[in-house]
Amino acid sequence: MRERFTYLSYLSLLLIFLVSCNEDRISENDFGIIRGKVVAEGSNEPLNNVRISTSPVTSTIFTDANGNFEIKNVPVGDYSVTARLDGYLAGFEPAAVVTSKAVNVIFEMQISTANNKPPSAPELINPTENEVLESTEVVFEWESTDPEEDPITYTLELRNDQNEDVLLFEDITEPTFTYSDLTLGVQYFWQVSAKDEYNPAVLSSVGTFKVRNAPVDNRFLFVRNINGNNVIFSADEEGNEFQLTSENTNSYRPRRNVSANRIAYLQTTGAQADIYTMKRDGTDKVKVTSNVRPNGFDLNEINIDWPENSDRIYFPNMDKLYQIRSNGQNLTLVYQTTDGSLISEMAVSESANLIVLKTNNLNGYNVSFITISKNGNLIDTLISGLPGGASGLDLSVDNNTIVYSYDISEFQSNDYRRLNSKIFTFDISTMGPAVDISAERPNGTNDLDPIFAPNEAFVIFTNTSNDGISQKDVYTLEIGEEETRELLFNDAFMPDWE
Repeated sequence: MRERFTYLSYLSLLLIFLVSCNEDRISENDFGIIRGKVVAEGSNEPLNNVRISTSPVTSTIFTDANGNFEIKNVPVGDYSVTARLDGYLAGFEPAAVVTSKAVNVIFEMQISTANNKPPSAPELINPTENEVLESTEVVFEWESTDPEEDPITYTLELRNDQNEDVLLFEDITEPTFTYSDLTLGVQYFWQVSAKDEYNPAVLSSVGTFKVRNAPVDNRFLFVRNINGNNVIFSADEEGNEFQLTSENTNSYRPRRNVSANRIAYLQTTGAQADIYTMKRDGTDKVKVTSNVRPNGFDLNEINIDWPENSDRIYFPNMDKLYQIRSNGQNLTLVYQTTDGSLISEMAVSESANLIVLKTNNLNGYNVSFITISKNGNLIDTLISGLPGGASGLDLSVDNNTIVYSYDISEFQSNDYRRLNSKIFTFDISTMGPAVDISAERPNGTNDLDPIFAPNEAFVIFTNTSNDGISQKDVYTLEIGEEETRELLFNDAFMPDWE
């Protein structure tokens, strides 16, 4: 009897347990769905391939091309949904899943640079505070760093004490900027802002500098090579120099016209040269030539002339000689060689109706000096068929003598190297002979590009080693006298003296 009771009790307990387990089992109606969309904050652009996961853990899925996702068969309950994508900050959104329904979740993801730090405020380096510049060109320099090494763009603001003008130079990508149109005697104020892609701009302090007053007694002109470009300078008799043209342009062969109080010069752009003029202080630069430009066997070896009391500038174009007014009008063909030789240099006296030309072949050799009238009529041949290189040509004020340089070694090469170039004078009225005036010229050097001094007792010229790569310097020497060679300007060439 006891055994039967025990058996029945056990069976009852088993039935109770089975019933209880059946009541705790989750039915098919105890699941929901998490749906959503992931976009970029600000632009609302859908984000593809974003990794979506939940806590507590369910399925891990990825968004489609439209930024949508759906997690099915999620047990009812409270969840934290996470969205992750490289380059963005992780996003977290709550989701309460209920039976047989879909809960929607929207993510607006921030780029991971949302906590990006801005660049440092620019530190102004050049020009220094209260510096007085010796040129109408200034090279601004500053320093700024970005903590994340993001690219920085700069804006430079420039003001002056003469008017209310504000110059803005934007989208500068390097911490330096060159400006070439300053006004003499003016004080300037400058400030730089720096910004990266993610932060507002930060400002530097305000810097101050001044440009010196215009030079009034600079009678010398010369050229100096700076960072691969020829730059024109003026100087007074005490050697005080003033930069006239920009280091960012190639400008050379300056010729001052006293009556016009302006300077004509050549400036190249690529393989072309043009004539420009400017005031003596380097301002008011004006392009003169356009369709017909100076040209020859070598742009570095051709020259121009602007006769005193004339508004006409003379220049060569291969085998032709042109004149053009300084305002760029009235281009006129003056002369064309009859043998096809090229014109490289000229010395013009309009008052005497006389033009002296230096001609040569395509390589710069077979040099001749001829005279023509302003109307283009050949007058005479002074020197003909010189085999070596020659450079520099000037005419005395009485129109009786020319000065030039010539390589007496008669060496010829593809790079127009000269080995033993000396300065000569030639009397036109007596037809020579040529007189060597290169007193005390150091061996292994060349005297080049001579021009008469205003009193014509001296010549000014360039001396340099004949290796073709050494520094060039400007000297003077007294004509017909020994031991008078005097250094005027270091690292200088192509002089003019008016």
